[in-house]
Amino acid sequence: MDTAALQEIFRQDRFAAHVGIEILEGEGGHARAQLVVQPHHLNGLGTVQGGALFTLADLVFAVAVNSRGLKATGLHASINWLKPARAGTLFAEAVEVSCSRRIATYSVRITDEQGGLLATFQGTGYRLDEAWTVPACPEGRP
Repeated sequence: MDTAALQEIFRQDRFAAHVGIEILEGEGGHARAQLVVQPHHLNGLGTVQGGALFTLADLVFAVAVNSRGLKATGLHASINWLKPARAGTLFAEAVEVSCSRRIATYSVRITDEQGGLLATFQGTGYRLDEAWTVPACPEGRP
């Protein structure tokens, strides 16, 4: 699947859209996304809330695991927060570690605009026997 098809599929992820995550690319077991930090992303310490970082990592993992054309769902995910962020644009990149008929694993790195590593995430997905189909005409568009 290409980036445009994945963007259309994940347009249905209302929570990620509400948070403000934008898919930049996705194809062949790889994906990138970004989040522009807004005041509502900050916790009481003035740093980006851990759940916002987890959501960014989880979405880019979902895009990557689904990018091979089969529907997939998460089996396990874990995150390590390494450094706080307070502002700017955050980037997440998922890379495939392994992919078999049913199980696929991914490693995600979240970085800031300067390339500083903020968090690492590991995700394991379960691949279904159902292929994705992308609507020819997205709802509400000509």
